[in-house]
Amino acid sequence: MAIRVFKSSEEASRALAEYFVATGNEAIAARGRFAVALSGGSSPKKLFELLAADYRDQLAWDKVDFFWGDERYVPHTDPNSNYLMAKKALLDPLDIQPAQIFAVDTSLSPSEAAAAYTRTMQRYFDSENFLPLDLDLLGLGDNAHTASLFPHTSVLTDETVSVQALYIEEVQANRVTMTAPLLNQARATVFLVYGEGKAEAVRQILEEGRDIQRYPAQLIQPENGNVTWFLDEAAASKLTQK
Repeated sequence: MAIRVFKSSEEASRALAEYFVATGNEAIAARGRFAVALSGGSSPKKLFELLAADYRDQLAWDKVDFFWGDERYVPHTDPNSNYLMAKKALLDPLDIQPAQIFAVDTSLSPSEAAAAYTRTMQRYFDSENFLPLDLDLLGLGDNAHTASLFPHTSVLTDETVSVQALYIEEVQANRVTMTAPLLNQARATVFLVYGEGKAEAVRQILEEGRDIQRYPAQLIQPENGNVTWFLDEAAASKLTQK
């Protein structure tokens, strides 16, 4: 695991953009495609806009395939949709073709959407047990959740390599999320976290003893991949070792 701390969220986002492009170029050179799972929320929007503007000529975007680590159970036209945010900030500006976009079908019921997404990934990788995504892009909530692995939810103990639906009482909403075992298959995993409001969660994940029910992001421990944290100084401010 590596922890990289930058003065500002802008610097952290730019460093991650460079990491994203380098990882993508390596994947394309090795396997012909770059399969990435995007995160939702507000943090990655800056990264997506930066990739679309300043890095459009540094990666063969027609060879990048986009998945989502989790999705809010709302229509694709809803402002809260993780897909819609990525579409506006990244996919449309780069003219990404529909065949490269693997969005969660939220027109189905939550359980059907999760099952369908599991099958979509199995077909993509031509394997019931999947193959590693090249990159997981993750964020962190101030309650120490990542993807839709929220504290004290049943999905935290799910050992299947799959996509699951759950109702999260804390936010009173349905979500669809990759399980930790699926996320942990990735060849590379990055957390992009910035802002003082996330500092305590960062400290909990990185410095508290293991307690996945309270600090679900501790579940992200790839067996064969690597994890890199991209933090601004505010998010890293409560770490005792930096």
